Amino acid sequence: MKIVDRIALVLTIVGALNWGGVGLFGFDCVAFLCGGQTAVISRIIYSLVGIAGLWCITLLFREDDPA
Repeated sequence: MKIVDRIALVLTIVGALNWGGVGLFGFDCVAFLCGGQTAVISRIIYSLVGIAGLWCITLLFREDDPA
């Protein structure tokens, strides 16, 4: 697995945990740590998580490496 794949998976997991917190407890950890949902840093993090999710879609369709 390439390093980009691992980074994408970590970001996707972080995003999933954050959305789980929003759904279950109404708590958005990214917004809390970065000063709200509309803060520039929050939007950057949300964007990176979204891009990572798109990248992870490609993992579903890849052949396994024989490593």
